[in-house]
Amino acid sequence: MIHPRRVRFSWEETPLHWVPGDPFTTHLINVLHMLLPAGERWFVHVFRQALPYVTDDELKAEVKGFMGQEGTHAVAHQRVLEHMKEQGLDPTPFVENVEWLFERLLGDHTLPPTARRYWLRERLAIIAAIEHYTAVLGDWILRARPLDEAGADPVMMDLLRWHGAEEVEHRSVAFDLYTHLDGSYARRARTMALTGAVLLFLLRRGAGFLLANDPIVDGRVTARWTHFLRRSREGRVPTLRSLVMAAPRYLRPGFHPSQEGDLGAALDYIAISPAHAEFESYRRARGKQ
Repeated sequence: MIHPRRVRFSWEETPLHWVPGDPFTTHLINVLHMLLPAGERWFVHVFRQALPYVTDDELKAEVKGFMGQEGTHAVAHQRVLEHMKEQGLDPTPFVENVEWLFERLLGDHTLPPTARRYWLRERLAIIAAIEHYTAVLGDWILRARPLDEAGADPVMMDLLRWHGAEEVEHRSVAFDLYTHLDGSYARRARTMALTGAVLLFLLRRGAGFLLANDPIVDGRVTARWTHFLRRSREGRVPTLRSLVMAAPRYLRPGFHPSQEGDLGAALDYIAISPAHAEFESYRRARGKQ
């Protein structure tokens, strides 16, 4: 059964460039911190609207567990943004654009009942498409040993792998909810095409923003495709091919998210994630005060 887990991350020792000597990789992955808090709060908001229409008790329980996990993820990534700001890199201008995207463009609108149901189904399809990509990225980060070999900060890697593992764990929930309430293949295909293009745009735009405002880089490194291709060959970021080919798999008529990722590896990592041990230690220390 999917359920949220209590975790705690200590950021005091995490440097601004948490992949040593590699601001490009650092900031390309940091874009996720700018996207996820607003995005995951939006997921929870939309799923809360969908819950009254769910007639399958098991699916309803999974949806509630998904919402709990996504809420926890949003808080964890928000704290990374606060840490970045303390280090002299303020992500606020880009984050405000992301919040506008989710809260305004994709938010609630004053609509008649029929149009409201249509808009709900449309947003559920978008979330299912996004969750496909987060599962793909989650499976990738669990296996991204070149980042460890590069000396990536262990706390940041734990956050990314804990989150990635939970994305693999709940990879089917959004798709199952969408199928339960709609399931239109045309809508599924349309929203995947839109989601894939927007994701690539935001990753490049966000990395460019962070590199341009990084007080250490001071504009000397830019978000060029050549940097991306070099780092992807080194295994420090996903390959463009892996991101592009995720869409055709999703669009296969018989596709189901359970076909993606290694659930066993995800659960194995969750069981050993230092963040849970950190929370338990913090909880015990507070209890003794």
